[in-house]
Amino acid sequence: MDTRTEAREFLQSRRAKLDPESTGVTVGGRRRVPGLRREEVADLAGVSVDYYTRLEKGHLETASAAVLDAIARALDLDDAERSHLQSLARAARGELDPGAPARERAGVRPRLQRLLDTMTTSPAYVRNGRMDILAHNALARWLYPPLFDCDDPTPNLARFCFTDPRARTFFADWSAAASEMVALLHAELVRHPTDRRTHDFVERLADASADFAGLWSTHDVRRLVTESTTFLHPEVGPITLDLEALQVSAEPDLTVVTYVAPFDSPTAARLHEVLAGASLLGLS
Repeated sequence: MDTRTEAREFLQSRRAKLDPESTGVTVGGRRRVPGLRREEVADLAGVSVDYYTRLEKGHLETASAAVLDAIARALDLDDAERSHLQSLARAARGELDPGAPARERAGVRPRLQRLLDTMTTSPAYVRNGRMDILAHNALARWLYPPLFDCDDPTPNLARFCFTDPRARTFFADWSAAASEMVALLHAELVRHPTDRRTHDFVERLADASADFAGLWSTHDVRRLVTESTTFLHPEVGPITLDLEALQVSAEPDLTVVTYVAPFDSPTAARLHEVLAGASLLGLS
């Protein structure tokens, strides 16, 4: 991955998204390009135009933490975008992210699998940054039947979303799910620029899916946070679940994802029915 190109395109894309009036910039006459001009960002950040221009060309290796913070404020970056900018600067300096995976994992520790298995009322799985599902509990397999109904020994959420036609009818809002997965992968690749497997995975997915390639070009990034997701389950119909993502402290490249039904909701009632018939569904 060319981190200099990534830095340039990321900064340019964030600058183009800004509304000049919302930043307090006086707009005079017609603009040929959307967003702010470089000199306007430089002024908001308190740096020279020449210096900001150099940064936007991808030369982040000399940028201090204070300068990065000023650029983030000028571009109105959210927490995920700020983290992404810092990762780009670390990559430019040749520094490895402290949370980089030490090795490729084929599974998880037995204790982590036991933790998943104790979650008998919530679907839960462990994934890596590439969106590989490394472990799951019985309810997660029930929740994602098309994901696990494949010949791949390691199911992958992003590959399922973009290359399996069933995903379009499984996610109630496929566009939102697709955008989220690309944004998560984009942030992951910049955090770990030397991770050749993730780099190759992204290239293969871009070749296989025009939708993926188009979303990748937006340079959007995000972190997985608490949110609600609706699935169109093939057996019970629409179910809406609250998602929680928890980083594994001993292995920061792994994330435990759990889904909880809102209290006293139609989804909670459906899950209760599923659990009551667990032996019939093969979940017990």
